[in-house]
Amino acid sequence: MISVLVPIADGTEELEAVTVIDVLRRAGAEVSIASVMPSKNILASRGVKIEADCLIDACAVQTWDVIVLPGGMPGAEHFQNCKALITLLKSQIAADRWIAAICSAPAVVLGRHDLIGDKNATCYPAFQQELQAKVAHLAHKKVVVDHKLITSQGPGTATEFALTIVNEVFGDDKAAQVAAGMLSNY
Repeated sequence: MISVLVPIADGTEELEAVTVIDVLRRAGAEVSIASVMPSKNILASRGVKIEADCLIDACAVQTWDVIVLPGGMPGAEHFQNCKALITLLKSQIAADRWIAAICSAPAVVLGRHDLIGDKNATCYPAFQQELQAKVAHLAHKKVVVDHKLITSQGPGTATEFALTIVNEVFGDDKAAQVAAGMLSNY
């Protein structure tokens, strides 16, 4: 079973978080939702209340096949300031496992902690200038895959982002099956 960690925080972009959780569960992944806040309950960027499965500290000792960072502000800043999450991300990179980030998260979380290195990436347009200084090449595409890093631009690209994660981790057939079930022309 593929294990996926999706952190959430106050200010997380709910469309990105819920789309990723939904699509990856459709693919058969075991998705854990972890709050980086003091409570399992968060208030997302557009006022949607989301309850996490656990707090991030409960995830610190587990190995994850994929860690997916939704964007949104100030959600991405809460991720940036969460020591337990940054430690997990560094371990993920050291073990050559998948990291995916969308919207502001590639710049605010990965970029500010120098976790992208010589890879290509994209992010929400308002953060592209910041990200450009932290990547090999800033791509102006909806979704970018470079080795074990998947990045995307924002809420409107969330479904393609999630299906790309499925494609990379589970394979073409599973991505096509999930996309067909969602009536997506991925």
